[in-house]
Amino acid sequence: MYNLRIVLLLLFVLNYFGDNSIAQTRIYSKKEITKLTDQASQYFKDANFEKSLDISKLALRSAIDANDLYAIAISYITIAANYAEMAEFDKAIFFYNKSLFYADKTNNDILREKINNNLGNIYCFEKKQYVKGIKFYENSLKYSQKLADTNQVFMTKLNIAWAYFDIGRFEKGLPSLEFINKYNKKHGDETTIVALNMLNAMYYGYKENHNKATLFFLNAIKFGNKGNEKSDLSFAHLEYSKYLLKKGDHKKAYENLERYNAITDELYNKEKLDKASVAGINLELDEYKREIDKIEIEKKTQLQSLEKSKTIVLLFIIIFLVLLLLLYSLFKNNNYRKKTNAELSETNRELIIAKEKAEEASVLKSQFVSTISHELRTPLYGVVGITNMLLDEHKELAHSPHLSSLKFSARYLLSLVNDILQINKIEDNRIILENLTFNISDEINMIKSSLSFIAKTNDNVVQVNVDPNIPEYLIGDKLRLSQIIMNLVSNALKFTKKGEVSINVNLVRVEGKSHFLEFKIQDNGIGIHATDQEKVFDKFVQISRKETDYQGTGLGLSIVKQLLGLFNSDISLESAIGKGTSFKFIIAFEFNPARTTEIINNIQVDVSSTQVVNVLVVEDNHINQVITRKTIEKNNYKCSVVDNGYAALEILEKENFDVILMDINMPLINGFETTRKIRLKGIDIPIVALTAFDKAEIIEEALSAGINDIIIKPFDSIKLFEIISILISKPKSIS
Repeated sequence: MYNLRIVLLLLFVLNYFGDNSIAQTRIYSKKEITKLTDQASQYFKDANFEKSLDISKLALRSAIDANDLYAIAISYITIAANYAEMAEFDKAIFFYNKSLFYADKTNNDILREKINNNLGNIYCFEKKQYVKGIKFYENSLKYSQKLADTNQVFMTKLNIAWAYFDIGRFEKGLPSLEFINKYNKKHGDETTIVALNMLNAMYYGYKENHNKATLFFLNAIKFGNKGNEKSDLSFAHLEYSKYLLKKGDHKKAYENLERYNAITDELYNKEKLDKASVAGINLELDEYKREIDKIEIEKKTQLQSLEKSKTIVLLFIIIFLVLLLLLYSLFKNNNYRKKTNAELSETNRELIIAKEKAEEASVLKSQFVSTISHELRTPLYGVVGITNMLLDEHKELAHSPHLSSLKFSARYLLSLVNDILQINKIEDNRIILENLTFNISDEINMIKSSLSFIAKTNDNVVQVNVDPNIPEYLIGDKLRLSQIIMNLVSNALKFTKKGEVSINVNLVRVEGKSHFLEFKIQDNGIGIHATDQEKVFDKFVQISRKETDYQGTGLGLSIVKQLLGLFNSDISLESAIGKGTSFKFIIAFEFNPARTTEIINNIQVDVSSTQVVNVLVVEDNHINQVITRKTIEKNNYKCSVVDNGYAALEILEKENFDVILMDINMPLINGFETTRKIRLKGIDIPIVALTAFDKAEIIEEALSAGINDIIIKPFDSIKLFEIISILISKPKSIS
């Protein structure tokens, strides 16, 4: 605070010894300056050069005072144009260059376009420096094309053709002439018709096509006499005179030359040019005065500086003292900064450690989820398999409520394991949607059947309503869709008793091959309170749950929301306590009959073949051995079972097999290493990994080891036999 006061005191002293007064100058508004520039331009168009220069001088002063760069550029353009008309071309070039300087400052391409065109006119037709002039035309053309100003492109092309024709380079100017002839009807008018006819006449004169040359010259003179383009008319007479002279018609050549002189005298009479010259001299004097004023101001500033030399010395001493104080302050601040930096470094180090621990925890979490899913799936494979075996071997138990409960409990426990694994996959961005063909009615009725046990438990009815306008077959990820609907329906059934749950699917719109389906799952259960509706999609959240109430992990709706995100969709919820709940979402699926047929053809597998298939099962778990053997033999396949990888290598030397089902997690030697050793022996029998590991976790290592496919326990037996049929029907090769 002390240092701040010293700086403020220093500023006060500097201000006190500075100028106390500022000259008050009237600043014109932008509107007033524009009015002046417009007046100057109009006087120029009326050939009143004296008035145009006087008004331009006033406009220029006002624009400079107001620091209006655009108006400064416009004023200089008008001044330059006046000098060009008065045949003072060096001055015109000088002022055009000044205008270009300010136009560049404003980045105004319209001004740049016009200035470059006008400089091209002066250099080509007055200074006779055609190379330089054509360069300016090309610059103008560049800005015109950038602005898409087709009218100005037309004008500049006309000027380029004229310049080349003026120096006898007709073939060089011909492309520009062809362009303006082509677009004359669109962009030409009474201001260009004289010049256009004259240029065509010059070209045909060069080509010695005298009929066309004479016709175009006479047209140019006719249109010039009718219109206001007297300058172009004078040039038409001049060029016609040259052409007639070349032909030997001296009389007509002389007449046209006299007409040229008469029009030129009319346009530039001496009195008008004299008056304009005086206005021009005044404007130049004004320009010089501005330079002198600058010098006077600089001199005055220097005198004031000399008068304040003593004050400056005093101020220097004060500044020196202030700098010493600041140096001391900086020294103290530097010490404080070092201390703070040390503390920040320590905090940063702690944050890095915390980050590393968090990353380690994330890895451990993934490993834990993977291990748990594997360890739970292995016994579940046994429970589900033995349950199915009991139902197959003892038909009288098919309607046993105890066995049905056992089967449901095992599958329910499996769904909980899958929920945990699913949420972990989504968070790690490891799910990619598949494109399979499916029938929406079949999928929903299958979900209804699989949830019939839950429906009966709470005495509920499930209604399915599918829009008949939906195509029979669609293409999309039917597995993820089934997961979404199953989670929502099972959730509705759990929270509804003696009620109804409806699954409604409607076609809402079609965009190309995409059919947008609206899914609505509605119940008349207990409902969700308004304050809880946003929470239900969070992980591990169960609203209003009592100790004896509903089962589950609280992951179902969270999985639904995240899976819908993969479909670029969202879910909406409407609910009222005691009245029920409604979930609604829209997903787009592809309808493509040709592609559907291709997909169906690719997946059709004959699993009813009478071919004798010899299967080797490599499995260390005895319960799993029994279940897998029963499943395989039930399909009339031959089956041999070994306990480990070494036993598999030994039996393969003695016996031939059509396919090997390989467990991955085995003692002595795991499934990957066993597969590698089999492949090293040159054995190309198809190998399917039959494992409780998640497929995404092992697929890379499985493929590199030489495994052909992977199926996860507990598995669908039909799916297993489909994979076996596909593999044994292919030519044998090492993957």
